[in-house]
Amino acid sequence: MNHELLFADRIGGTKFGKSTEIYKFEKIKRAKAAARKRNPGLEIIDFGVGEPDRMAPEPIREALKVEVDKPGNRGYSDNGIPEFKAAAARYMQEFFGVELDPATEINHSIGTKPALAMLPLAFVNPGDVIFQTVPGYPVMATHTKYLGGDVVDIPLLEENAFLPDLGKIDPALAERCKLFYINYPNNPTGAVATDEFYDELIAFAQKHSILVVQDAPYATLVYDGERKSILQRPGAKACCLELHSMSKAYNMTGWRLAFFCGASWAVDALATIKDNCDSGQFKAIQLAACAGIADMRLAEEICGHYEKRLRRMVEILRDVGFDAKMPGGTFYLYVKAPTGAGDVEFANAEEASLHLIENCGISTVPWDNTGAFIRFGAVFESAGDADDERVLNELAARLKSAELKF
Repeated sequence: MNHELLFADRIGGTKFGKSTEIYKFEKIKRAKAAARKRNPGLEIIDFGVGEPDRMAPEPIREALKVEVDKPGNRGYSDNGIPEFKAAAARYMQEFFGVELDPATEINHSIGTKPALAMLPLAFVNPGDVIFQTVPGYPVMATHTKYLGGDVVDIPLLEENAFLPDLGKIDPALAERCKLFYINYPNNPTGAVATDEFYDELIAFAQKHSILVVQDAPYATLVYDGERKSILQRPGAKACCLELHSMSKAYNMTGWRLAFFCGASWAVDALATIKDNCDSGQFKAIQLAACAGIADMRLAEEICGHYEKRLRRMVEILRDVGFDAKMPGGTFYLYVKAPTGAGDVEFANAEEASLHLIENCGISTVPWDNTGAFIRFGAVFESAGDADDERVLNELAARLKSAELKF
């Protein structure tokens, strides 16, 4: 039996598992190992992490301890429990002033990643197009390709404040487009969307019959101006689906809980696909989330934790030559990569990032999609608030000794 003939073309067919290409995160992992081998006592200070460094808030953890012992919570939750949908509606009202019907305009998911993966199943036929912003999160694009759809990258450029330039999109492609994926506050750039951009995008979507998919896991992590939801804008509930995650805002990464909301027809379509893919998140987790997700004080305390770190990181990076400034949102700093260090020249951001790991013990994430940039995350590990300054001082000392060139 030739098992290789069984693999679908979408995952490589007979070439599945034989690629010699190394994903950038695997290169980072190998560079960390090399640095530790070269200097066994070296502390790798990791600014490449993309998940919170703290526990979920105490009220949520305490609620889980109670709910996990209730026999009524042991069964399937299917497409979510009413209590969580109601809590999600309160969250949208409290944080964004958006009124939603929990029964028809909200549904839960086991994190946003599965929801994004399932979306193309509801909308994409072979030959259809989706738009995705780059740099960004590729899950929906990957599944679109699996289904025989075409993915068009829409660049996020610094000269356009890291917002898509809708005027440069080919109208013929727009007519074939089904889904337009955006992510604000944006990972990795830290950009936030303006009301004017949202209004322009909604008009664009209505003109070309496109569903806008706004991935908003960092919606509560905003440092300059008010928090925004695309659903605040006129016409949005007719053509927009917004995804909110408990992972970033409430440090519930491993809990795997999110919700999608907005256009009722899109919520219904995704919920139908979801109902055929999973049996819902554990009810106790959904009920625990109800104890905190609409509590603005909890979210603001978490946001303040990252803001304090980010402001100090900006000072440190600027002091050694990075063009760093506070992001509008998220917990990332997205800065132009150095062009070299000492006598070494870097061809791209990946080379710069690997150099920082191997020679300085500083881990970051490189992005070369639309220029050479490096992402520093404010979710580094420390022994607590009092230890943050030690870690940041170590970052400053190592960067100063790196002899970076820009």
